[in-house]
Amino acid sequence: MKSDDTSYPYDYLVMAAGSKPTFFGVSGAKENAFQLWTYDDAVQIHAHIMKTFHMAVKEKNLEKRKKMLTFVVVGCGFTGVEMVGELAEWKGRLCKDFYVDPNEVKIYAVDSLPKVLPIFPDNLSKKAEKVLVKLGVEIITGSPITEVGKDFVQLGDKGRLEAGTVIWAAGVEGADVMANLEVKREGRNRIVTNDKLQSVDHENVYVVGDNIFFIPEGEQRPVPQMVENAEHSAATVAHNIVSEIKGGQMEVYKPEFHGAMVCIGGRTGVAHLGMPGKFFGLTGFFAMFVKHFINLVYFVQVAGFNKCWTYLMHEIFHIEDNRSLVGGHFAKASPNFWLLPLRLFVGWKWFEQGWHKLPGVLADPSNIFLIPAKVIDGGTTASPAWNGGGNVVATVADAATAASAAAGAAAETASAWGEALPVPEFISSMVQWSMDAFFYTADGGFTTLASVFQTGMVIGEVLFGLALMAGLFTAVSSIATIAMGGMIWASGMAPLEMLWYMAGGVALIGGSGSTFGMDYYVLPFLKKIWKKIGFVKKYYLYTE
Repeated sequence: MKSDDTSYPYDYLVMAAGSKPTFFGVSGAKENAFQLWTYDDAVQIHAHIMKTFHMAVKEKNLEKRKKMLTFVVVGCGFTGVEMVGELAEWKGRLCKDFYVDPNEVKIYAVDSLPKVLPIFPDNLSKKAEKVLVKLGVEIITGSPITEVGKDFVQLGDKGRLEAGTVIWAAGVEGADVMANLEVKREGRNRIVTNDKLQSVDHENVYVVGDNIFFIPEGEQRPVPQMVENAEHSAATVAHNIVSEIKGGQMEVYKPEFHGAMVCIGGRTGVAHLGMPGKFFGLTGFFAMFVKHFINLVYFVQVAGFNKCWTYLMHEIFHIEDNRSLVGGHFAKASPNFWLLPLRLFVGWKWFEQGWHKLPGVLADPSNIFLIPAKVIDGGTTASPAWNGGGNVVATVADAATAASAAAGAAAETASAWGEALPVPEFISSMVQWSMDAFFYTADGGFTTLASVFQTGMVIGEVLFGLALMAGLFTAVSSIATIAMGGMIWASGMAPLEMLWYMAGGVALIGGSGSTFGMDYYVLPFLKKIWKKIGFVKKYYLYTE
């Protein structure tokens, strides 16, 4: 193989050069339209649109202003629909920031093909078109684009669209290197292969991804230029090269595509998913959920936890203008200092609970008062209850109670703050089983583990209460207090006020210690140390 400067001998050559935009010979398209192919292209388009709105605000000539605020996206395939959807959704924010009347902004999606997303079933195509129209996009299909000027798009004999911005997203072709290869090519510079993905001209030249032109048995069209094609074909080519070198059975390329999805802005999309012969369509929330789920799977495989965290922050939690599949419900931000009184109150209450119980635990760790005594032979024993003052209130069942219970009046565990919160029977059963297994002895006494558990609970109440008041590790402390409240409730000893403790803990999870708390100083310091640890860096186990 030869380049401009040198020659490269090879035993096996794998062509995986990818694609580039194609302009189908349309006059002026390459010179006058923005391309959307690389990250730099996207940055350039973003900067241009911002500058366009900035200049339009100052333009007094109405005709010039109208042209400046007209945008045309050429191509209604995957890239074109996603581009025009994002632009249409961004329109509202741009108009608000630059004080532009939204009625002055015109956005067109044009294509020579007869419908939007032509490879999708008609119902999904119509759904996508409906969403675009709702966003204010004017769709023109079945109109060949014959020329692109500096400020217009010629739609054959259907007229001309005057536009200050034209974005070309109308298809791809093989990379430049493909044009000079001495191999058979079809379909815009794609190399024709056999079923082993070898060039039909050279058996030691293999092709993967977008560069393949191969029509599988039973199909009418070549394999699509999609990520799944690249992944599947790469595995087949690697296996076949190894088989040639070491000997073995070569694989026939039998791709099984799982479909595709298209986002139309940040809130909705359409998807065609499944297996050969068993495809189904998704729209709206469900399509976007699949999109985010698949992206997270890829990010876990490629860049680990860090990239997943960044993705979720960018796409869900820090999103602006309600632009996510759940709207803006998870993206609301408010000053954390408003949570300071709640943090101090919840922290103090937990600390108070533990502090009042601590002397009893220190004096006699074997004196169990947080765990109900076991019921033996159908009788009743002392049943302690957690109360607001940190003391344990016991109700002792005597013969009269037993008699009334037999008559149908059930005995209820109570505390100084009222009746205990009800616990579903299936949870009570699980709690009773675990207590029998770990906390009770055969004769109805308590195990050593019961003493350890009670001591841990009391110390936990003190420590997590102090941590909340200090604003130190507040997320962990809040979750721990919720867990402790849940255990108290499951044991049947939680008064009504426990709901306030648990609800307060939920409210404090999200960074409540970053204002007037130790987390403001401690967490940034710990993050710097954490990121320098070898296995953390290797597996991206950190957040920015």
